[in-house]
Amino acid sequence: MKTVFTTGEAAKICKVSQQTIIRCFDSGQLKGFRVPGSKFRRIPRDVLFKFMKSNGIPTDALESGKRKALVVDDDVELVELIRDVMEADGRFDVRVANNGFEAGMMVKEYHPDIIVLDVMLPDINGKEVCQRVRSDSSMDDVQIICISGMVEREKIDELKSAGANDFLQKPFETDELMNRICKLLDVEPVAVS
Repeated sequence: MKTVFTTGEAAKICKVSQQTIIRCFDSGQLKGFRVPGSKFRRIPRDVLFKFMKSNGIPTDALESGKRKALVVDDDVELVELIRDVMEADGRFDVRVANNGFEAGMMVKEYHPDIIVLDVMLPDINGKEVCQRVRSDSSMDDVQIICISGMVEREKIDELKSAGANDFLQKPFETDELMNRICKLLDVEPVAVS
């Protein structure tokens, strides 16, 4: 479990901009320390926890220390494979949905950090899911990586303009998926053993 956070990490945990955290740090509202010989600010876990509590920010992201992931695909075996790989990583709390309706309900209450989204769902397409997530400003921090067997370049561009942050062609290696997830969430890439 992490005991000290960068301003970027603290911002993600609090779901605010990094500038907000820096302003709170510089004004003394959020205590911490600077890395000797640099301008980098660091915030201890206990200090961040108190700051979140006193400002009414939910502390669940800090308490578990895990990033929340939602995997949406109607291919049950693929969903289980992705879930197993993410849970084995140890840094993710994973929930799954097998259709767009279920995903829509879960996004609201679970507020994932990342959604791994199949484009071809039985009830709704991934583009529409992206648009719905992006139409809710409280979800601006949610990263979306679409997965699909389709290859048309303009379809991929449409998904990105609808709000997808990345696209991965099926079939794919789980290592590649994990590396893309880590990049989107700005966490260390997976150490392949």
